[in-house]
Amino acid sequence: MAASTSDGGSVKQSNNSTSEDTEPSTEEFCPGFKDVDAFVKHGLGAVVAATKASACLPQAGDEFDFYRSFPGFQDFCAIQGDRLLQTMSQLMQHYGCSSLMKDRNKLTGLEDRFDLVVESNDVVLEKVGIMLDEASGMNRSQPVMPTGYQPPKIVVSSWNRKVRGRGAQTFCLLQAKNIQRPQLKFKEKVDNSNTPFVSKIFIKPNATKPLPSCEPEDLDVPAALADFIHQLRTQEHMDDMFSHPYQYELDHLVMPQHLGHKPEPQMYKPLAETSCKFIDTLEDLVALNEKLAKTTEFAVDLEHHSYRSFLGITCLMQISTREEDFIIDALELRSEMNVLNESFTDPTIIKVFHGADLDIEWLQKDFGVYVVNMFDTHQAARSLNLGRNSLDHLLKVFCDVDSNKRYQLADWRIRPLPGEMLQYAQADTHYLLYVYDRLRADLFDAANGQPSLVQVVWSKSKDLCLKKYVKPIFTEDSYMELYRKQKKSFNSQQLMAFRLLYSWRDKMAREEDESTGYVLPNHMMMKIAEELPKEPQGIVACCNPTPPLVRQQLNELHQLIKQAREIPLLKVSHAERSESTLFGPHDTSHVSESGFIELSSHGRSRHVLQTPDITFYLTILVSGEDADNSGHLTVAQQKARNITDSFENPFRMVRNLTSDDIHISKNAKYDPSSKIYEISNQWKLQSLEQQQKEAQAKRQAHEQAKKHNIKYMERIASEAREVTPKPNKVMKREETPIASNKQSEDSNPSTAFTPYDYSQSNFKVFTGGKSKDSAQFDPNRQTHERSRKVMFTTCHMLHPHTGPL
Repeated sequence: MAASTSDGGSVKQSNNSTSEDTEPSTEEFCPGFKDVDAFVKHGLGAVVAATKASACLPQAGDEFDFYRSFPGFQDFCAIQGDRLLQTMSQLMQHYGCSSLMKDRNKLTGLEDRFDLVVESNDVVLEKVGIMLDEASGMNRSQPVMPTGYQPPKIVVSSWNRKVRGRGAQTFCLLQAKNIQRPQLKFKEKVDNSNTPFVSKIFIKPNATKPLPSCEPEDLDVPAALADFIHQLRTQEHMDDMFSHPYQYELDHLVMPQHLGHKPEPQMYKPLAETSCKFIDTLEDLVALNEKLAKTTEFAVDLEHHSYRSFLGITCLMQISTREEDFIIDALELRSEMNVLNESFTDPTIIKVFHGADLDIEWLQKDFGVYVVNMFDTHQAARSLNLGRNSLDHLLKVFCDVDSNKRYQLADWRIRPLPGEMLQYAQADTHYLLYVYDRLRADLFDAANGQPSLVQVVWSKSKDLCLKKYVKPIFTEDSYMELYRKQKKSFNSQQLMAFRLLYSWRDKMAREEDESTGYVLPNHMMMKIAEELPKEPQGIVACCNPTPPLVRQQLNELHQLIKQAREIPLLKVSHAERSESTLFGPHDTSHVSESGFIELSSHGRSRHVLQTPDITFYLTILVSGEDADNSGHLTVAQQKARNITDSFENPFRMVRNLTSDDIHISKNAKYDPSSKIYEISNQWKLQSLEQQQKEAQAKRQAHEQAKKHNIKYMERIASEAREVTPKPNKVMKREETPIASNKQSEDSNPSTAFTPYDYSQSNFKVFTGGKSKDSAQFDPNRQTHERSRKVMFTTCHMLHPHTGPL
């Protein structure tokens, strides 16, 4: 791209001369497109539009299944699917690849189509590489191409046509692999250590509260005592070390008075008529800082690169005032950029950013520069509900400027920067002050002439200034965050491989100062952990294309996979998978076995369920008579007790069957020492044990029933003798009308029935007024009393801070 800017004039001249001599100037590159740039722009726009449209499709899972249930949606999917397959087939035929995308087996059709697409992509990308090398003037031997490959037809256009009468002029493509790493020139080595970030600021301009002073170490004290004193001082200043240096100033900052009045937008100068100075020396940087100190507002933007650096690098800073624009080479002046703290922390100067969330952190991380008194136009656009809050949308609405986002994702490490990239960087801040004026005016209009909305936007911007850069820290559980996002279920071997790969990737990225995406992208790492390849070639097969560091460390990665395959194959527990945010206090599937309810012999039980905020106490009260008479139960009550005791909580049964130590191996279920073997026989063992318990309980119940019947009959006879008067005739045992024994009646069926003479009885028994000392047996009363036995359940909710609710 640099060559294109330097030789732009010669290229244009050559194009004109060639078109005049050989071809008419009205010839189109492709039907509907006048040149390659128009075709590429149209194609890129179509790809972006297709990508945005795909994001609106129903997500895989329940949402897609719901839409799939409608016949209209099924028909639409079928029609569009056929169109896509037909288009893909045409593209593959155009490049000479196999294109039988239809009429595939339903069972293996998806895999076959996917393989065809992968092969076609390889062919197309290889052709692109050959043509790019041909365009750049490089000649290389033709590699071995897949079957069905057709030699590419070189398209001669204005960007690679030879110029008559002069040497060959070619367009040099600047790629990341051709750029020298700027980290090698840094005066201060990049700190990728696994330690928290410490502020780089040593001088605090515009300070209301100075930086904490570091007291000198005592040299006259013993070593042990000196170490103790140093620990005390470190602990004392620990909060100051990691706090925001301008926390006090920002907390006491007041919105400037001129922001409380509706502004008159000041029109910007044309971009071509505005001077733009490129600053790459310390003298020019100091002079810029002096100019900024005399202004009341200026616009700021940053260009960042994160693919070939672990923490990322700020490559460029753009600053615009009302009169001129400045572009600062942040790679060359990285260690001197803190000079700008004098103007960036001045509370009387407003710094205008757009989307300053990351810019604030990048300034702190790379330069030790902090911002005081900022206005974020992104926050203003959100307050106005403009629909779209991007900078290009604001430029189109307020300035009628179509921003060129061609270089938005460019590699800003390129030096020297091409003219197109410099122009793009200048345009980012050139119009921002005018947009700032227009947004403020619209905020006043939306608030009926009041500065309330401006105050809200300014407060949000101040909160952004308080953001602190947080360095990524690696811990033993760091891999779990990425594992949860992938929504995949791994067994113990796969999870161990994923953990080892994650640790290796983090170590390599810090050592080589490369991003984790460059070392090993997430989808490749998940693929390797899922497949667990047995050979190094399998690791390479999981990565397409294979990252350079993976090829270099292939043997080490193979050893990590072997290490993961050697551990026992266990099922991953639910707790290790994730801590579900849907957990509720009554979800007993997450409660340990010790948390289940256990009734005590005293008829009282207390069960506790704890959550981070509320503790639940469940108390069960059993009637005292039921607890005391548990040994004197009838046959029916004893059967009910046996049924209750035989019941097992289903959640406990599930937890017993899903232990963390269960082996999934097929060979393990035939091994008596394995858990699978034990579980397979658990139901048999439980059934035999339950049968033995039931038989023993029946025998005990039968014996107790016999004893109880004997005592029961004796008590009835004694009560009857006490009620009947002595001079009267004693009733025979078989003649008792109230509580006669059925066994005695059955044994003497031939005995004649003799009615009882009630005239000889004591009629006080039938008056209804029962004396307190009467021992008369009444089965109806006994039945009603037993039915009144109740179980009181009280649930007390006790809050840990407020006490009983």
